[in-house]
Amino acid sequence: MIYVMSDIHGNRRRFESVMKQIDLQPEDTLYVLGDVIDRHPDGIRILRELMNMPNVKMLIGNHELMMLDVLCSDANENSLAAWFPLSRWYNNGGGVTHNYLKHIRKSIRIEIVEFLKTLPLSYDIEVNDQQYKLVHAAPPELYLRYHYQFSDARMFAVWKRWKENEFHETDYIMIFGHTPTMEYSDSYPLRIWYGDHMIAIDCGSGFPSHLDLGGRLACLRLDDMKEFYSEKEEDDFYESAGN
Repeated sequence: MIYVMSDIHGNRRRFESVMKQIDLQPEDTLYVLGDVIDRHPDGIRILRELMNMPNVKMLIGNHELMMLDVLCSDANENSLAAWFPLSRWYNNGGGVTHNYLKHIRKSIRIEIVEFLKTLPLSYDIEVNDQQYKLVHAAPPELYLRYHYQFSDARMFAVWKRWKENEFHETDYIMIFGHTPTMEYSDSYPLRIWYGDHMIAIDCGSGFPSHLDLGGRLACLRLDDMKEFYSEKEEDDFYESAGN
């Protein structure tokens, strides 16, 4: 079975809820389309779990890229060159991740950085004779159409926000995260959205758990298009920083 998930954003309760439902087997493959980290406290823990799972394939998301820009910077930490990427990361929920990284061994930080550097921007797969392109935000090869908006293909691939009727490729179905499905549908709680040759699967796992915004983690099984969602609990606010 082939599963696709995106934008976990450090929410362990939602992640474990979905993983329990799909009951991933050794012969299955789980594609994670980036943004495992930030906003909630368990991003690095979840990332390290995924790194050690042989049947998981991951893409880099804009949040992992922001983290790399900070951790791999050669700029003086007090300089403007260092301040901008750090400020951008923190403004996007990276503070909780950075704080966790400061308290783990340097060897583990290096391992994480080296892993993230190897992650691709897209996967091309076929399931039941249907071609799919898995991306975090956009197919990098379409960058030239939007070069005036983005500095390079990688930034385009992790930061692009699609409008509902903007995507015109027909050779494949694009499955993407990054943009919560509330941008395309008013369903509550958020659901996977199906457009014209595009499927959006970011259902707001990064939303604050204690606010009733309809956010949850979604997973799609491509073999039969079955949808899985993290289950809501009465005490949905989850905080694991002290665990």
